[in-house]
Amino acid sequence: MKTLIIYDSKFGNTKVVAHTIMKALPSSLTKILSVNKTSISSLKSFSLLIVGSPTHGGRPTQNIQNFLNKIPQNFLISINVAVFDTRYLEKDLNFFLKIIIKTFGYAATRIAQSLKNKGGKLIAPPEGFIVTSKDGPLKKGEIERVSKWTKKLISLNQ
Repeated sequence: MKTLIIYDSKFGNTKVVAHTIMKALPSSLTKILSVNKTSISSLKSFSLLIVGSPTHGGRPTQNIQNFLNKIPQNFLISINVAVFDTRYLEKDLNFFLKIIIKTFGYAATRIAQSLKNKGGKLIAPPEGFIVTSKDGPLKKGEIERVSKWTKKLISLNQ
């Protein structure tokens, strides 16, 4: 299972998640790249594409959005995809941020829809990993949850 992990990170939390995913996968078959160092043409050489972004205003970062917009229609046919984001726990948000989340949702859902629209086969529901604040760190127990989620992806990608 050749896997490509693409991520963008503002404060380092999403990068931590991406690298935790990488550590749980066979190293010789896994490549991890910041979205700014990714070429669309390289996507075809992988059987699993994992994309992650922080959630900002209910959306992925502009870098991730730009990357997704450049993928041609049907380009991801025969490629399995999985997505994640980093986010706040909804119960910990102030009233204004709760309204934004209720209205716009989370980055992972938008990324998943975009990858499916490009032909990718979503193998697991979009996943969100919780940060304690904008600067982080990840909430206690989230690193372990990332590892469990990755093991689930491995079994679903067989």
